[in-house]
Amino acid sequence: MNETMVCAVGNVATTPVYRELAAGPSARFRLAVTSRYWDREKGAWTDGHTNFFTVWANRQLASNAQASLSVGDPVIVQGRLKVRTETREGQPNWSSADIDAVAIGHDLSRGSSAFRRSAKPEAAPVAPRPEPNWETPAGESEEPPAQQCPEPAAVT
Repeated sequence: MNETMVCAVGNVATTPVYRELAAGPSARFRLAVTSRYWDREKGAWTDGHTNFFTVWANRQLASNAQASLSVGDPVIVQGRLKVRTETREGQPNWSSADIDAVAIGHDLSRGSSAFRRSAKPEAAPVAPRPEPNWETPAGESEEPPAQQCPEPAAVT
């Protein structure tokens, strides 16, 4: 399948909006990406044009983004670029550039971050099976005889 994968480096521009949907969790936020260039006349870095993208995250990525991101955070977003154009009656054409995120992370070139793994859903405990003792001849057992537990005393 032909898809346009992008990697955008910018700042979180809006608070992530989190929703529990029938298909699973979903979150979206706006990402501001501003180009910078060296202005020789000023002898300093200058901000260029700012592009805004709507970043969509799904499932576990949505939950983690909602818990980890806030406005102004420097982030790196990797995902599929989707450009939508709509014509609305009585209005000029409307375009939107969305990124369906595959990965989102803090930009460590502009700060530090403390990583915490997400809790995995717990599976039912499985009783460990002992390894067979291949040295024991067939018919013999190395297990000690089972001990009898005393009967509980009657409560009056």
